[in-house]
Amino acid sequence: MTLGGRTRRGVQKTTWDIPERYTTLRSIGSGAYGTVCSAIDQKTKDKVAIKKLYRPFQSLIHAKRAYRELRLLRHIQHENVICLLDVFTPDSTLEKFQTFYMVMPFVAQDLGHIMKRKRLTDRIITYLFYQLLRGLQKPHMILSGEANCHWSQILDFGLARQTESEMTGYVVTRWYRAPEVIFNWMHYSQTVDVWSAACILAEMITGKVLFPGHDSIDQLKKILHLTGTPDSSLVQKMQSKDAQSYVQGLPLQKKKNFKEVFPSMDENAVDLLEGMLLLDPETRLTAKQGLSHPFLAEYHDPECEPDSETYDDSFESLELAVGEWKSLIHMEIMTFDPDNPSKTAM
Repeated sequence: MTLGGRTRRGVQKTTWDIPERYTTLRSIGSGAYGTVCSAIDQKTKDKVAIKKLYRPFQSLIHAKRAYRELRLLRHIQHENVICLLDVFTPDSTLEKFQTFYMVMPFVAQDLGHIMKRKRLTDRIITYLFYQLLRGLQKPHMILSGEANCHWSQILDFGLARQTESEMTGYVVTRWYRAPEVIFNWMHYSQTVDVWSAACILAEMITGKVLFPGHDSIDQLKKILHLTGTPDSSLVQKMQSKDAQSYVQGLPLQKKKNFKEVFPSMDENAVDLLEGMLLLDPETRLTAKQGLSHPFLAEYHDPECEPDSETYDDSFESLELAVGEWKSLIHMEIMTFDPDNPSKTAM
């Protein structure tokens, strides 16, 4: 149905109301928080992906998550990270505002699909991992959230920097989460992404998930089987007394010899994994340090790996009601300029 420059149709049991500019709508996937369709942008003739969030204002957690994703996508301008092309809502006023859509470049396949189809060569693995770390120089991606790694782009940041209460129900993505995120040991930094990246590297090389935990406790058990139990200095850094008590009660385990665990893996890859899988996020390698590691020497070029611009995430500490987050999102949408997407309303 066409209504005043807009097209309305049903997709995955939801109503899509989008500008006529976007045609040939086809469902390509859905998750816990939204549905994604491919479409043709008649203005540019490019194929795009349009994401519609499910009831983004149903709770405080959903509203803040939606604002976070929009802010991150507006901020990021990096060839190794997906970008925001357009954002719109069919709702005419703030009072009627209930849903919105984000338009991004279409990505035909993610890394998971590629790995299922064929075994990656060593050279492709090295190149992909270089691109991944290059993209991770951007702030607080939390790659282990709902992010997918395309051949050269990181995409989908709906769960970036989520809190413990927002992680309930996640199973597969738990496999790639840093232990300090799963167990809320301490405030975390960008090195949570490095842990996730290391899990992805190990899986690309071996073809197997590194830490396929059945639940959070089993996840920790599998991690500590490789890394050993945390030493006393790390335990003292844990801000959660419950976490301290739990970890101190665990049977002592020594760190495994990574070369023995990964006997057929390139020595440089093993060394890089070891530096990225340190339990202490303060001693874990950063993305920048990882880029200069010998494993990536073939592609490393400091001049092509600029540091990211400062990202203002001060809103994370705001204690706002759902309606206030909703108002902020509406303001971001109304002020969005496709020619200058990183210019935020706040």
